[in-house]
Amino acid sequence: MEHDKIIVRGAKEHNLKNVNVEIPRNKLVVITGLSGSGKSSLAFDTIYAEGQRRYVESLSSYARMFLGQMDKPNVESIEGLSPAISIDQKTTSKNPRSTVGTVTEIYDYLRLLYARVGIPHCPVCGREIRQQTVDQIVDKIMSYDEGTKIQVLAPVVRGRKGEHVKVLESARKSGFARVRADGIVYDLSEKIPLEKNKKHNIEVIVDRLVVKPEITSRLSDSIETASKLSNGIILVNIVGGEDVMFSQKYSCPDHGVSIEDLSPRMFSFNNPFGACPKCTGLGVFLKIDENKIIPDMSKSVRQGAIKGSGWAMEGSSIAAMYFEALAEKYNFSLDAPLSELSPEIIKILLYGTGDETLTIHRKSVYGSGSYEQKFEGIINNLERRYKDTSSNWIKEEIQNYMSEIHCDECNGDRLSKESLAVTVGGINIADFCKKSVVSALEFLDTIEFTEKEKIISAEIVKEIRERLNFLQRVGLGYLTLSRSAGTLSGGESQRIRLATQIGSSLMGVLYILDEPSIGLHQRDNEKLLSTLKRLRDLGNTVIVVEHDEDTMYAADCIVDVGPGAGVHGGEIVCVGDVDEIKACEKSITGQYLSHKRVIPVPEKRREGNGKFIEILGAAENNLKNVNVKIPLGKLVCVTGVSGSGKSSLINEILYKTLARDLNKAKIIPGKNKGIKGIENLDKVIDINQSPIGRTPRSNPATYTGVFTDIRALFATTQDAKMKGFSQSRFSFNVKGGRCEACQGDGIIKIEMHFLSDVYVPCEVCKGKRYNRETLEVKYKGKSINDVLEMTAEEGMEFFANIPRIYRKLKTLCDVGLGYIKIGQPATTLSGGEAQRVKLATELAKRPTGKTVYILDEPTTGLHIADVHRLIDVLQQLVDTGNTVVVIEHNLDLIKTADHIIDLGPEGGDMGGTVIAEGTPEEVAKNENSFTGQYLKPFLNMN
Repeated sequence: MEHDKIIVRGAKEHNLKNVNVEIPRNKLVVITGLSGSGKSSLAFDTIYAEGQRRYVESLSSYARMFLGQMDKPNVESIEGLSPAISIDQKTTSKNPRSTVGTVTEIYDYLRLLYARVGIPHCPVCGREIRQQTVDQIVDKIMSYDEGTKIQVLAPVVRGRKGEHVKVLESARKSGFARVRADGIVYDLSEKIPLEKNKKHNIEVIVDRLVVKPEITSRLSDSIETASKLSNGIILVNIVGGEDVMFSQKYSCPDHGVSIEDLSPRMFSFNNPFGACPKCTGLGVFLKIDENKIIPDMSKSVRQGAIKGSGWAMEGSSIAAMYFEALAEKYNFSLDAPLSELSPEIIKILLYGTGDETLTIHRKSVYGSGSYEQKFEGIINNLERRYKDTSSNWIKEEIQNYMSEIHCDECNGDRLSKESLAVTVGGINIADFCKKSVVSALEFLDTIEFTEKEKIISAEIVKEIRERLNFLQRVGLGYLTLSRSAGTLSGGESQRIRLATQIGSSLMGVLYILDEPSIGLHQRDNEKLLSTLKRLRDLGNTVIVVEHDEDTMYAADCIVDVGPGAGVHGGEIVCVGDVDEIKACEKSITGQYLSHKRVIPVPEKRREGNGKFIEILGAAENNLKNVNVKIPLGKLVCVTGVSGSGKSSLINEILYKTLARDLNKAKIIPGKNKGIKGIENLDKVIDINQSPIGRTPRSNPATYTGVFTDIRALFATTQDAKMKGFSQSRFSFNVKGGRCEACQGDGIIKIEMHFLSDVYVPCEVCKGKRYNRETLEVKYKGKSINDVLEMTAEEGMEFFANIPRIYRKLKTLCDVGLGYIKIGQPATTLSGGEAQRVKLATELAKRPTGKTVYILDEPTTGLHIADVHRLIDVLQQLVDTGNTVVVIEHNLDLIKTADHIIDLGPEGGDMGGTVIAEGTPEEVAKNENSFTGQYLKPFLNMN
């Protein structure tokens, strides 16, 4: 029946070639194909875009005004569409206030739980606190020194926006004469200026008194009046001093500490009533780091041991004058290594001379002289300048010498001490969030509620438990709820949103996912697949863009797009179940699934060069003080279940230490006791999936350096010589040859204020980047723009007789990027494509044989055929004597490694140890290794 299918006709978005396809509804459908074949163009840019556009058009004109006009994708028609929800990997929140708990809404329910059944304690002594009576409050106030002037206040508005006219009018009619608004006392007979869109605090002044024995009765009446006005909260202002809060609800009898009525906002670190006042709810703040000011104690001041904006000895005569004055006063040499100076001298350099002054000798072309001045210290100077400056440039410069440190007020827990003093089951909300998903579920089962608390908390606990279960089902049981959302991988953040969608229990929806298996160990794949099936069984259509074999076998239908990539793709090769795909002769996917094509296991493993890098005492995040030896001159795979500590070991410790010591990078490595064997290396290169540039000016030609060669070639043409054009004439980054209307971008950015920016082709150059005179220069009949519009394959053929250009374009083709345009804007490249552009750039360089390449899941976004190609490229890098360290879950890549380091056994607290290491065959024999068990069939060891 027609309504059982989504029918796409005439899809021409990007490289799709007038595609017609029928996709079954309410099924699990995998769209697969080579990287760049058009999978995402079909799934996201056609089906999802049209589903989203139709949904927006169904809204009122008022709602559409905020959403803007959505372009119709280039497709003739789509029938059978449902409302579409896209769960991709590009929307990971980088907001430091977002955590796993807030993203999944679990934290909202936890706040409600703590507000309803939490037990308050005194933040000072920790004892459980009770409500205060009027008599107790009066006794406390009467204990103040006789003659103390006080005001009794009733807080009627706390942190609420508005002009609050009714509140003020009510207070005036009730006979009160004054209020305090935002700390300023006003007479109620005058107009009180309150901004409508700002949050305000308003207290009614109930009474003004001087503490003496005869006021007891009047004070008691005033306390009761204030309590009635403000629901049991009373503020007593000691004139000229602080406010003291009393509550008829909760108070510590020993310390007089009162806590307001428990409410959900009290447990929000994004609300001023709950957030720690020092770090404003971030849990960390930036502080100047001594190790970044003095990175190398073996150098002297004169050799530049002291770093810091404006404090480099060689770059500042002012800094030199201070250092010379310090050396004269405290009798030390500026040529002595800092390691030989006393701790007191180092402290003076960093934190200043206190009240003591220095004699500064000023020398300049205008004359010389001396004057006395205190020295504030380099760290104090930088912190003062950072706080006072309004210049973003100066702030960014000083931030190079800062590190994030845990807030010492809240110990990184983000909340105020009053909020952290409330417990459920004996722990506060921050400690609950530090538990992993698995531990949190176990803890919920141990809480003993009273009968009354059970009735209040039943629904809340049910919601929390369900959401925790959803996270566990998608293989994220190792995550803690306090984990910052910005530290999650693309795969993790996508699975979190997947868990959230299951929690919403929607039916009749079209879900489109982008490689949800990324970053997932084979052991956890089954959990993910059962989640996708559950989403389907709720009555939804689930379309997954995926290359994972397990997902293809679990799918009800597979749509294979291809046959090749770029201009060679854009067609539907085959549609059917896994057996039909296997039987399809034209399908490259089918050939790998049926094992007609295979990625071979190497006949023998490399011996390496006999040298090692040894990491000692790795203890970052969940690593358990492990020692790890990485052999050099080999392809090394670091494996383990999700959250086992792979990224902590390689990215945080190994890469950052090598980058600091070899590349002079200003970064702080993760916790470890040292790394041996660095002298055997000359550089480290992290080939990650970050963009090769953040503007349309960056492209594969500029990144690989081939554009410099192309520009030099154009400058040697007869046309260029006649016009007097040099190489710079063919750059779109400088004036001269570029189109000035778009400044060489080829597109114009139109700022839409509340909507995302829109890019339109430049009307002057029609998107060609250059002015007319530059475009008239031709090489073999092609202008510089024509060359940038060529694919790498076409360029390789075109420049076949120019070796230096041919070689660089060939490496792009070798890594499977023959289909991308040489001048394709970096902003349009996927993470996998950007990573392969970087790989191609490294391949084109002359090898030193002493380089370490680090790659984190390079198979992300790659089809099996592309993985085959990637493995060949990585083997080439190792064949030239270099070392390649790869974090990976893909078993086809792992089986080709020379050496495996397997971490585990589980994720989170249950991980962080080395389970197995050695050749793939040795790891496969280890019964404790999950990776080894799944690797056996790939090595034909079953």
